[in-house]
Amino acid sequence: MRAPGAHPVLADQPPGVAVLRLRGHDVARYVWEPDLPLSTSPRPYLHPVRTLAGVTVTDAAPDSHPHQFGISVAFPELDGRNFWGGRSFVAGHGPAWLDNHGTQRHQRWTRRTNTERAHAIRWIGAQEATLLQERRSITWRWVNETAWSLGIRTRLTNVAERPLTFRSPAALGRVGAGYGGIFWRGPAVSGAARVLSPAGADLHHVHGRTADWIAITGADRDDRPWTTLFTPADEATAQDRWFVRARDYLGVCSSLTWDEPFVLAPGESIDRHVVAVLADGALSAATAAELAATARSAT
Repeated sequence: MRAPGAHPVLADQPPGVAVLRLRGHDVARYVWEPDLPLSTSPRPYLHPVRTLAGVTVTDAAPDSHPHQFGISVAFPELDGRNFWGGRSFVAGHGPAWLDNHGTQRHQRWTRRTNTERAHAIRWIGAQEATLLQERRSITWRWVNETAWSLGIRTRLTNVAERPLTFRSPAALGRVGAGYGGIFWRGPAVSGAARVLSPAGADLHHVHGRTADWIAITGADRDDRPWTTLFTPADEATAQDRWFVRARDYLGVCSSLTWDEPFVLAPGESIDRHVVAVLADGALSAATAAELAATARSAT
């Protein structure tokens, strides 16, 4: 018998990895203690993330961007440190390799059930100094026979004794590169992917703008169609703009800061909450909108 207050033991968990299961389906793996080189800004991430039919809808460490990992929380610049991985964008110069990579380090679990994982994470900068204390929750829910939802909720608290500034490359002069926040790296696709949103399918209507939801449809190399959908689950997140990439690679980011710096005062916290819906099939915009509303109401 489990002792009162103890966490349930989930079977068949690889070291440093939590396997997310729904009704007999392994739908994702949460790598909470990754073994990664410092140049990638090591951090917890979700990969592979799969539909209920087993189609993988994330990528990790692809050759073109070896610092991108499935679904993660990452920022290109925080207090001068790179928590995104890879090269840093330097104003007036461009991308450059700098010795400035930060890490995110798991501290302890605060909740472990069959549908939720919550833990405390330290964001560590230079000389092992903790900049942020994070509370992160990962939840997974059944939606219907062809779709399930994945919630990523984060609270970031400044534990440094000074204000901390978040900047995207766009804030440093790289036009359109307003990424930084909850980020999804999509998989390689067979043919072209399609972007859906309340504003239509034109990428220019959603990139750098707010929207109730964003969806990407594609097919894997076996021509099995899939759709990933992202929707903000609280009012603060709904005010953030979307970074959307659908050409060289697939990527969606709910951006905390677009082209202006964001400053977090000492002791101050911010909360962000995004829900993703992972579905089999190429959904229509009407069906995507219905799923987005269902996912938000279930949080």
